[in-house]
Amino acid sequence: MTPRTAFAMVQTERRKLEPRDVAIPDIDEDSALLRIEACGICGSDYEQFEGVLRTPMPAIPGHEPLGIIEKIGDRAAARWKVDVGDRVAVETMLSCRHCERCLGGSYHLCESRRIYSYIPLSEPPGLWGAYAQYMYLAPNTIVHKVDKALPPEIAVIFNPLGAGFRWAVELPKTRPGDCVVVLGPGQRGLASVIACREVGAGTIIVTGLEADSRKLALAREYGADHTIDVDNEDAKTRIREITAGRGADVVVDVTSYATKPVAEALSYVRPGGTIVLAGVKGYKPVEEFISDIIVMKEITIQGAIGVTSSGYRAAIRLLESGKIDFEKMHTHDFKLEEAELAIRTLAREIPDDESIHSCLIPEH
Repeated sequence: MTPRTAFAMVQTERRKLEPRDVAIPDIDEDSALLRIEACGICGSDYEQFEGVLRTPMPAIPGHEPLGIIEKIGDRAAARWKVDVGDRVAVETMLSCRHCERCLGGSYHLCESRRIYSYIPLSEPPGLWGAYAQYMYLAPNTIVHKVDKALPPEIAVIFNPLGAGFRWAVELPKTRPGDCVVVLGPGQRGLASVIACREVGAGTIIVTGLEADSRKLALAREYGADHTIDVDNEDAKTRIREITAGRGADVVVDVTSYATKPVAEALSYVRPGGTIVLAGVKGYKPVEEFISDIIVMKEITIQGAIGVTSSGYRAAIRLLESGKIDFEKMHTHDFKLEEAELAIRTLAREIPDDESIHSCLIPEH
């Protein structure tokens, strides 16, 4: 029997999460209630926690939900092709489906786009984030069925892995044989390596800091041909050596806050190549960014925000195939009430404890 309230962690101010019991709403014909099995934690969670994203408060964070359909309206069940008891991955974007961008296929850029976890608690029904036992699924939600045989902490990797497929493969049109440089070996950097290897990239190079030694080693296990410690090696020289002076076909920046990789990417990419910028920098200007290099080399620079259905589908197929050992990437499970610890661990604020991929596992 579904309880009347859901335990949730609510962000009430910068760097503060509070436990609350939030009323569980009634479900109409077009919506559903999700029982959360796991919620992934990523850099955006830290940015929301820090107040960098300027999201409304109080709000329930959590934009990487995996769970079981607890209740669903008949029209929603027919539209989404799921029913009570099905496990689903939830897309984080909510779009109108009617504006020019939606009709043009770019629903993630909807003129009235909303994002789960960034909707305030004051807006009914309040359960808009996955740092909770249950979450409301609005009528314009997109869900994807996921095999229940997968452990929830592995199945929830659908989100960063979907980003790897969209940012490192779909947007730059990575082809078999291409040389790809991934800047940053976090969970989305590792996901980019896996996605590029899956589509047959020729040479994959990953850069990171000296402190990222464990992640760089894991990148090599997942298929990176070369890793570069930028604290102790000159990345520009190494990439020139590896590519015989040609440069990379694709450069994907998934570093957070650091602006230096954006400027340096111009020297890593070949003439006519593509740079994808997916790491958020806190709206800081990029020093030593020389735009003339873009002109002289005819570089394409592509921004990347979020993941769309094709990326999620590719990720879920790969997870369900069992081809890749994702347990090596998953490092931490946290209880729901440990949400603040989970975020701070990811941000390296906890001494002697490093998180790569982690998630919250609510108790029911």
